[in-house]
Amino acid sequence: MSGPEHWIWGRQPVLEAILAKTAHSVLIARNVGAGQSIHSIEKEATRAGIPIQRVDSSAIERIAPGAVSQGVAASVRLALFTEVADVLDQIPNDTVALLVALDRVQDPHNLGAVLRSADAAGAHGVVFPARHAATVSGGVAKASAGAMHHVKMAQVTNLARSLEEIRRRNIWVVGLDGHADRSLFNVDLSVPLCVVVGGEESGLRRLTRDHCDILARIPMRGSVSSLNASVAAGVALFEAVRQRGE
Repeated sequence: MSGPEHWIWGRQPVLEAILAKTAHSVLIARNVGAGQSIHSIEKEATRAGIPIQRVDSSAIERIAPGAVSQGVAASVRLALFTEVADVLDQIPNDTVALLVALDRVQDPHNLGAVLRSADAAGAHGVVFPARHAATVSGGVAKASAGAMHHVKMAQVTNLARSLEEIRRRNIWVVGLDGHADRSLFNVDLSVPLCVVVGGEESGLRRLTRDHCDILARIPMRGSVSSLNASVAAGVALFEAVRQRGE
């Protein structure tokens, strides 16, 4: 399904949206020079039949207040599902499932970075709650470096229920918990897998932990006790990739 319209900004995110055919219109500030990146945006938008409008820079500043827009913005529509089953149904039968679920990750930059890691690792989707969590935005698009236009996303009303649906599909749910007894590197991640990452402040909620098959920690050798949510997701995803021999 197509979600509501969103504004994104930045030259690379806008170009990625054009190439992914999710952009509907493009705004370019009049005071922006005709460099290579602007030329690429104009060329690809024209080729795709996407309207381009030259506007005052203040119009883009209103769309992206306080952000580094690079003088470019675009309206986009993304495939944003509301049911995790819609993502699961699209996993090819000849592949081993790899998913990420986020439990109230609230920083848009973390959500964007998780989407980037998920795309790089070949994950089949990212699941996150609709409330008390970051949602798709221009900041997420910038942090995802274009991955937001390629990764399937499910913004669900009940994360625990979604994890149950995932488990019913014979996909193991592994929650990352810094206090767990078991090391992530001693868990078989070559099986159909959903990695669950907790929020920046409180980690996994109790109800979320109860819906995990396994709780595992990323071994820490230094003085800090935990990793950034997006870094933790990246470590787990690429440990799964390593174990699968890809």
